[in-house]
Amino acid sequence: ALPFLTVARHIVCDGRILLRMHSGFGHHEACDGSVVAYGADNYNDAASGVGGDLWSVQFTGPAEIVHPCPDQERLFGAAPVSVNGEPFAPAYLRVDPHFVTEHTLNF
Repeated sequence: ALPFLTVARHIVCDGRILLRMHSGFGHHEACDGSVVAYGADNYNDAASGVGGDLWSVQFTGPAEIVHPCPDQERLFGAAPVSVNGEPFAPAYLRVDPHFVTEHTLNF
């Protein structure tokens, strides 16, 4: 299997990560039942002049397709209208992080 990258938004619920992505690519189906890697950071805060410390986190763990409750869906915020010209259709994965690495940059 070859790694691939996809765009996703995340929230943290009960120690697990919920990812929202576009279902039109089928990435959620490819990852269902597999171990995945995910990373996030706040580096854009530095570019926008917000300041403060920067952080990044990476983790790996098993993923499964889920259907979040309405409260969880609201936590994701507004969804994109379209992806590559297609209407955005959400798909959700829950990842149980087993190996986690966090880095901070202090200014």
